[in-house]
Amino acid sequence: MMKTNFFLCCAVLTMAGCAKSVSPPPTASTEGMLLIKEGSFRMGSDDPRFQDAQPVHKVTLASFWMDKNLVTNAEFEKFVRATKYHTIAERPLDPKEFPGVPVDKLVPGAVVFTPPDHEVRLDDVTQWWSYVPKASWQHPEGPTSDLKGRENHPVVHVAYEDAAAYAKWAGKRLPTEAEWEFAARGGQDQKPFIWGDDFAPKGKQMANTFNGDFPNKNTKTDGFERTSPVGSFPANAFGLHDMAGNVWQWCSDWYRPDYFAKSPEKSPQGPDDSLDPDEPGIQKRVQKGGSFLCCEAYCARYMPGGRGKGDINTGSSHVGFRCVKDGSL
Repeated sequence: MMKTNFFLCCAVLTMAGCAKSVSPPPTASTEGMLLIKEGSFRMGSDDPRFQDAQPVHKVTLASFWMDKNLVTNAEFEKFVRATKYHTIAERPLDPKEFPGVPVDKLVPGAVVFTPPDHEVRLDDVTQWWSYVPKASWQHPEGPTSDLKGRENHPVVHVAYEDAAAYAKWAGKRLPTEAEWEFAARGGQDQKPFIWGDDFAPKGKQMANTFNGDFPNKNTKTDGFERTSPVGSFPANAFGLHDMAGNVWQWCSDWYRPDYFAKSPEKSPQGPDDSLDPDEPGIQKRVQKGGSFLCCEAYCARYMPGGRGKGDINTGSSHVGFRCVKDGSL
């Protein structure tokens, strides 16, 4: 999703230390979750743009519960207050772990969407992404920003470890890629969008995506420039909101572009390791659903069969998550 030199820079500037321990989780509950009943579906996409989502293959899953909505800032704040947890973007950096990096650059921060004021080539992501010191889930655009009025927006700037820590505390877990896609499709077989065949049926915007000329001119046809409150757009057939657009969502699977060719039919858990040929030195997990930055001209992976990938140590202003838990009625 981003060029090697930029992602390496972002990883260096947002990664720190070992996993933090958290207090015991609260009593496990399915409040705010929906039961996704067992079933089979065809996973992946024949879209020629999504070579890493091929071949389309049959998958069978057991029942599981999934959060109806993305985890919000207000919900993540409860976790932080209860556990004193610090996200990767907030942790101090040890110069010994980053030899060669100037000390004045070793400050906590995160990667923020910073749109240019003119047209740019779409093969250089540094034109619209910037590392911003002291940006974090509490300060999405940097230290002068806050969460006032965004309590019900999805939490962002969470790295994989941060999302997994929240899920464990809540008595849940992160979804597998197969679970996520099965739930997103809502029982529809190989439809291009989670709601059907047309991007904007009868002119209606169905998700928070980028409108206009990416990345410099957002017409905000859908009503939002960045993230939107969870549940702002229609739910899919299973009753789940924001399974397309708004923010990318972490899945538990390691990312490999060749996995679908050998994925098992029953309850696939993803490959044993990570490999992204574009950035072979960076460990990545699968992300699904696209974000407010996806559009037809760039990314378009708000489609359920599309696949995203993210450095496990890097959060950004368009990545969040939701949780699942095992079980049935």
